[in-house]
Amino acid sequence: MATIVNTPSQVPQSSNNGMWNFLGLLLVVVTIFIFIFYGIPFIRNSIGNIGTPQINVPEKIDINVKQTK
Repeated sequence: MATIVNTPSQVPQSSNNGMWNFLGLLLVVVTIFIFIFYGIPFIRNSIGNIGTPQINVPEKIDINVKQTK
């Protein structure tokens, strides 16, 4: 009986796999850059203004108390 050995055919490798990896890495770096310079200050400013009370003080206060009998 004859033994048949089937070798898998060679699948051609795509030469642009490195390009897709580079573009993916570039996209991640740009996203992190945008988050650091725009997202973090926006979050910090929005959280800081929630609990800040506004106090209005008049320029002159009349401290003379007049009692009528």
